[in-house]
Amino acid sequence: MLELANDLGFSQKVQNVRASGIRIFDNKVSTIPGIIKLTLGEPDMNTPEHVKEAAIKSIQNNDSHYAPQKGKLELRKAISNYLNKTIGVKYDPETEVVVTVGATEAINAALFAITNPGDKVAIPTPVFSLYWPAATLADASYVLINTTEDNFKLTPQKLTETIKENPTIKAVILNYPTNPTGVEYTEDEIKALAKVIAENHLYVITDEIYSTLIYGVEHHSIASLIPDRAIYISGLSKSHAMTGYRLGYIAGPAKIMEQIGKVHGLMVTTTTDSSQAAAIEALENGLNDAAEYRKVYQKRRDFVLEKLSEMGMQAVKPEGAFYIFAKIPAQYGEDDMQFALDLAFKAKVGVTPGSAFGPGGEGYVRLSYASSDDNLREAMKRMNDFLQ
Repeated sequence: MLELANDLGFSQKVQNVRASGIRIFDNKVSTIPGIIKLTLGEPDMNTPEHVKEAAIKSIQNNDSHYAPQKGKLELRKAISNYLNKTIGVKYDPETEVVVTVGATEAINAALFAITNPGDKVAIPTPVFSLYWPAATLADASYVLINTTEDNFKLTPQKLTETIKENPTIKAVILNYPTNPTGVEYTEDEIKALAKVIAENHLYVITDEIYSTLIYGVEHHSIASLIPDRAIYISGLSKSHAMTGYRLGYIAGPAKIMEQIGKVHGLMVTTTTDSSQAAAIEALENGLNDAAEYRKVYQKRRDFVLEKLSEMGMQAVKPEGAFYIFAKIPAQYGEDDMQFALDLAFKAKVGVTPGSAFGPGGEGYVRLSYASSDDNLREAMKRMNDFLQ
């Protein structure tokens, strides 16, 4: 192994950023022989055939040159049309949409574009653990708001209190349906949050990548209420089982999108041609694909909830996404890490410790039911045997 020259240093900011707790734990248990992993948010479905064919055709047609930095105009038009249909906001494909390398890049580009040193970002937790490291890399600081006592939802009262205590807050990050809990916000709840955000002159970065995977409820985008303040993020990883295509998008008012587009170009130049061709097909001819996945996920959700209940494990009933956030057995107290390790090494079932998702996650574990029916049945059997 090469040794770095002892007269060279590196970024203290990067050194102080902790790697994803989800990935750290997954790497730790992945080498256990025979383990069933319910750790990552990775759909076990295949990308629809017609979407794959579009990517193949793109390659065969030598679609292999630099695309426009903001993404192919045909794709930006498809995204604009899709968002107009689904959330009722008409984004100009020329100036208000940027195609990104997954939603991850979109989150980073947005934070780099809107924050200055000293700005704070409000982040309700438990939530996907990317947001606060991304804020740190963007030279902002952050405030984590524990939502456990409010059924894992950010309330307008809690947000107002947080803003009063932290007057340099520049933006609020929302992710819903939420990873890891699967909770959705009602229309009234979103309206109340939008009112507080507008009254306090804030941005909202709204990550709605799971919005097509909802069960028996309606999804209400906050971007439809305060489009002048909203930076909308989504992608095709979850809706079309396209995680490996790394295709996301971000939309917002032209003035801020100019800055976001600039950051995006400096980060990655542009996204892959074949992935964009697949995305065009998905958005133009595959809007019903997610409905088929949704039926499968809902059946799995109900099965896992039933089995957990039989084991005596309380869980949040998710209204979206493909995760269940379950309270660990009482004998473990709040030590979700030890419970997850014991479950992995003794029962060969991998789940993610809730503490990886920030304050309020302690004492819980996240199970992904984006796994095969056979895997879920066996995992539940192993968990039941372990708990007995």
